[in-house]
Amino acid sequence: MTGLGDWTDFAGLAKVQDALLPDTLAAAAASPFYRERRDGVPAGRAELEDYPLTSKEDLRDAYPFGMLAVDRSRLATYHESSGSTGTPTASYYTADDWADLIDRYARTHVGIRPSDTFLVRTPYALMLTGHVAHAAARACGATVVPADNRSLATPYAKVVRLLHDLGVTLTWSLPTDALLWAAAAERLGLRPGHDFPALRALLVAGEPLSPARRDRLARLWQAPVVQEYGSSETGGLAGECPQGNLHLWADRAIFEVYDPATGRLSAQGAGELVVTPLCRQAMPLLRYHIGDRVEVTRPDCPCGWVLPVVRVLGRFQDGAGLTQVGLEEVVFRLPAEYGVLFWRARHTRHGLAVQIEVPPRHRHAATAELTAAIGAAFGVDVHVEPLPPGALVPVRVLTAMPEVMKPRGLFAADEDWDRALRYY
Repeated sequence: MTGLGDWTDFAGLAKVQDALLPDTLAAAAASPFYRERRDGVPAGRAELEDYPLTSKEDLRDAYPFGMLAVDRSRLATYHESSGSTGTPTASYYTADDWADLIDRYARTHVGIRPSDTFLVRTPYALMLTGHVAHAAARACGATVVPADNRSLATPYAKVVRLLHDLGVTLTWSLPTDALLWAAAAERLGLRPGHDFPALRALLVAGEPLSPARRDRLARLWQAPVVQEYGSSETGGLAGECPQGNLHLWADRAIFEVYDPATGRLSAQGAGELVVTPLCRQAMPLLRYHIGDRVEVTRPDCPCGWVLPVVRVLGRFQDGAGLTQVGLEEVVFRLPAEYGVLFWRARHTRHGLAVQIEVPPRHRHAATAELTAAIGAAFGVDVHVEPLPPGALVPVRVLTAMPEVMKPRGLFAADEDWDRALRYY
């Protein structure tokens, strides 16, 4: 593991943070956004605690360069969120910022080696995640397979071929993607836990992951599942230790937990995560309210890392305490032989409606067990609807091959010229 110091307790960790914080506050003072918020309080914890939370809406209002704290000539890359809610959030990094991003990513406890073939299956384009994994893998000497995501050029069947034919050893993806690969592999006559012997770990991030789904993935692929947590605006914020705990990189950021009911912020507990990155030049963020629901603790972890532990619960929770990660845990506790990999749920006026893909021979048992388990866990009325395989994830999605062609205007007599000038 790279980049960790020799502090032995949380008081020592706080000293590391305090040493980095003045430079962070000075960098923020050069940002148009924070320049207006600065009130002259002496640099340090007192000044940081005087700042209000920085929200995603603040970042949207500052689009594109209202958060910039350096001359644009120093920028190495520019990134944006998906912008699904309207105006995207922008983020940007200097070369020094990139050195920090790479170092945090390379901390994965399974290591990234020159002998590895590393398949990157998260988005590239304007998003950060694929670029960070690619850069970290190259910095460690690994061979990168830039499979991307959301790309017509690398559908699931092609990913399976790459995993198999290239002897891929490490992957980087959403947890859901690894489930889809398993389903696609079986459609292609391959066994995920047998026909990919080179695979030594699945690195995942981007969505909450319950212990039950994590265990299912590990059993499917016969490889450990190693989780990371972060955001496009901050890069990696936490990584998993050999004991399976997700540790916050508190030597590179100050983390707080916000209680929306009281407005209080604390170093641990349950609430919404707030982060102040400490090694950021281009776009300093002070008390950035990510919004993810978390539980932060400071256990004496057997791994020896003196870093807080975080459980990421996602952003949605109803009044009964039902979260996606909680519901997912119940779904994936169903016996593996039932073959339930894909599901969805929503609230209705009659209670909770859940749909699962399940083979006909297991539909009655799976339906009865899941109905009882959800009712017992959450105390809600639930209707579970069993669907045949392919109903939620169509077979064509799992088996389709690339349909990308270069644009051209001249076609032979037997060619489909409706494809003229198109990329798809």
